[in-house]
Amino acid sequence: MTAEDFASRMEKAYDTVTNDPRQPNYARAAQAQYRDSYKDGKYKEYNLDKKGEGSWWLPVQDNSRLDEEAAWNCNELPFWVKNGDTPAVKNAVTPQILAELAYNQVQLPTTKVSLAPANTTKVNLPTWAWLDGAKFKEVSVTAALNAAGVNIQATTTAKPVSLKLEPGTADAETYPASAECAINDDGSIGEQYTKGNGDRTPPCGVKYLRSSGNGTFSLRATITWDITWTGTGGAGGDLPDATFGSDQAVTVQEIQAVNR
Repeated sequence: MTAEDFASRMEKAYDTVTNDPRQPNYARAAQAQYRDSYKDGKYKEYNLDKKGEGSWWLPVQDNSRLDEEAAWNCNELPFWVKNGDTPAVKNAVTPQILAELAYNQVQLPTTKVSLAPANTTKVNLPTWAWLDGAKFKEVSVTAALNAAGVNIQATTTAKPVSLKLEPGTADAETYPASAECAINDDGSIGEQYTKGNGDRTPPCGVKYLRSSGNGTFSLRATITWDITWTGTGGAGGDLPDATFGSDQAVTVQEIQAVNR
């Protein structure tokens, strides 16, 4: 906060408490003591004579995560920081913290794979699976702090790197055997089935070894995203990988054969 904003905030809080007849005397005394420490104590008149040279830093909690103990680890009393300086306190906003905030805002697409045959397949028939490269591409979010002499930012980027297939039953085989389909150079995963590929083994897919009967198997497709960040001053690094998946119902039928 600027010196002017901080002074206004402190005076407003002081007036609110001391002029409220419902407040007990100890609350009024505590508010007055708190105000005086910045008005006529360690600091003088909220450092208004130094406005433009620095700013006040205050603790801020994430309102959506107040039930987490770690949300209250940032509990420093307001303190003054010169422009360009990084405060030597835990959890002070840095490009990395901005990158972590941006991480929380990354919106990734749902993971529904295209299948051939689609929705209904046959026992022992290789089912091809693929994802469109146009949909599964890098996603970036930038978080910035530009206020009261502080100007830093960070960009967090999520890049899809692999697809994992879980057939929904132990009576199945995956392609490849690891069930991990790597991303292609064009950003796609797997290969779209085209007519004439019936004799080929799919680079990404599944083969069911038994019927799903009157029900379906729940095929789960999970994308692993590699998360990196870059920030002010050439900072950057890695953040934990993200995995997002979804289930889709697959009907597996027996191939009926007739002997003559």
